Amino acid sequence: MNYPFWDVPYLGGAWVIGLIAIFHIMIAHFAVGGGLYLALAEHKALKENRRGWLPLIEKHSKFFLILTGVFGTTSGIGIWFAIGLVHPEATSTLIHNFVFGWAIEWVFFIIELTAAAVYYYTWNKIPEQLHLKVGYLYAAASFCTLVIINGILSFMLTPGQTWLSVAGTGQEASKFWFAFFNPTYWPSAVLRVLSCASMAGVWALVTLSRHPEDEEPAEQKIRISLTRWSATWITPMFVLMPLVFLWYLAMVPSDHRALLSLGMTTIGSGAFTQITRIGLLMVMTSGTIAGVVYFFAYKSPKDFSFGHAISVLCLALAATASGEYGREALRKPFVIGGHMYSNSIRKSEIAKLNSEGYLTHSIWAQEAKASGDPKAIGKLVFRGQCMSCHTESGYRSMRRLLGERDLKGINNLLKTLHEQKPDSPYRFYMPPLVGTDDERDALAQYLTTLATPPEVKTKVAAK
Repeated sequence: MNYPFWDVPYLGGAWVIGLIAIFHIMIAHFAVGGGLYLALAEHKALKENRRGWLPLIEKHSKFFLILTGVFGTTSGIGIWFAIGLVHPEATSTLIHNFVFGWAIEWVFFIIELTAAAVYYYTWNKIPEQLHLKVGYLYAAASFCTLVIINGILSFMLTPGQTWLSVAGTGQEASKFWFAFFNPTYWPSAVLRVLSCASMAGVWALVTLSRHPEDEEPAEQKIRISLTRWSATWITPMFVLMPLVFLWYLAMVPSDHRALLSLGMTTIGSGAFTQITRIGLLMVMTSGTIAGVVYFFAYKSPKDFSFGHAISVLCLALAATASGEYGREALRKPFVIGGHMYSNSIRKSEIAKLNSEGYLTHSIWAQEAKASGDPKAIGKLVFRGQCMSCHTESGYRSMRRLLGERDLKGINNLLKTLHEQKPDSPYRFYMPPLVGTDDERDALAQYLTTLATPPEVKTKVAAK
C-alpha cells in the first residue's frame, strides 16, 4: 500500500475510469476513422466530379473538429487524472515502461490537432489538392496515435513472457519492443481499425440526417448518395469483426479465456457471468446496428431521419461500452497480465506480504496500527485490497455480497480467497487475499460491520 486510496462512494474508482473511457473511445475512434472518411470522401467527390458532396463534407468537418478537438482531448486528459488516482501503481509501471511511446504519440497528437484545424479553416481558401493533402496528413497522424496506444493497451492484457521475465528487475524498459508488440497487439489493432471505420460511418450518418425541411430535390439527391456511401463504412465491421475477434481470443492466455467458460457454465446462477452477458449484449447491439443501417440508411436513405441516426449512435455507444467492459474484465484478476493484480499488488510480492504483512511498510497505516483497533486496521486492508473493485454499499456492494454471513462465514470466505486453491472459481476473477493471520482477522472483524445478521434483518422486516 504505497499510495493513499481514492474512495469514490457508491460508484467506485473503476467506474470513474470506465465512464470517461467509454465516452472518450467513442470520440477517439471517430477521430481516427473520421479523418480517413473526410479525406476519402473529398477525394471521391473531386475524382468523380461529385461537387455537391463538398458542402456536406465541409459541414461534417466542422462537427468533427468540435467534437474531437474539444471533447476528445478533454476526456483524454480526464482518463489520465482518473487512472492516476485509481491505479497509481499501475500507471507508474506504464509510464516507466512506455514513456518514450507516449512522447511519440503526443507528437502525432499535436500534428493531428493542427491538421484538423487547418483542414476545416482552409475550405475554399487553398488549392483543392493541397486541401486534400492536409486531410490525408490528419488521417496519417491520427492512425499513428492508434498504432501507439494500441501497443500500450494490449500490453496490459498480454505483456508477454519476455517482458515478464524482467518485470520487477528495473530492466523492463530494455524489453520495450517485446512489450509493445505483445501477443495480442495485431488482432487488437485490426479490431480497433474496424471499430474506427464503423464509428466514422455512424457519426457521418448523424450529421447527414440533419437537413432543412425545405430541402430542394437536387440537394436531397446529393445527400442521399452520400448517406448511402457513408452506410457502407459500417459494413466491414460486421463482415470481418467476428473473424478478427476469434483471432484475438486465440491469442489471449488460456487462464483469461477460462473466464468466458466460467461465465457460460454459471449463466443460470448469475455468478461470474459478467463477460458472457456483456459479450451477448455486444453481439445483439452490433446486429441491431447492422439491421438499422442496412434497411434505413442504405436501402431507404430518403427516409433516414435524425431519430434513426441517434438510435444508431446510442446502440454504438452500448456496443462500445460492452466491448471495452469485456476487454477490461477479460484481464481479471490482473491490471497488468501476469504481473500486477487489479488491487495493485505485484504477483512477485505475495510471499513477502504474507510473511511480513500487507500494512507493515505502509506509511498510510501508522495511525490505525498505533490505535490497536482491529476494525480500523481491517478497514485499511479492505480499502487497499478490495475497493479497487468493490464498494461498501454501491457497485459490487460488500453489504449485498456478504449478506447474512457471520464472523465464522466471513473467515471461511477470506480463507478461500487467501488460499486460492486450483478448484476455486474465485482465482479466475479475484486477486489472492494477502497479509498475515492478524490482518486477515482484522479484515474479517471489519467486514462484520458491513454484513447484515439475520436477527437485524428480521427486526427491520418487522417494522
